[in-house]
Amino acid sequence: MKNKEDFHPDYHMIKVVMTDGSEFQTYSTYGKEGDTLSLDIDPKTHPAWTGGGQHLLDRGGRVSRFKKKFEGMF
Repeated sequence: MKNKEDFHPDYHMIKVVMTDGSEFQTYSTYGKEGDTLSLDIDPKTHPAWTGGGQHLLDRGGRVSRFKKKFEGMF
């Protein structure tokens, strides 16, 4: 079996700019050496990481029905 040239991606240093303007250096396959990746969303602002803006919606009464069904168990 023959080895393929350029089989692995090219990892190189890039600069990542977070939404608050802070920066860090990391290895990536994005762009080329020295490029800058500016994020639109990141763990500092996205509700999936911050826990903000998440509300349990009672669509069609599902939560109400669940609570009624299991109200005496706990």
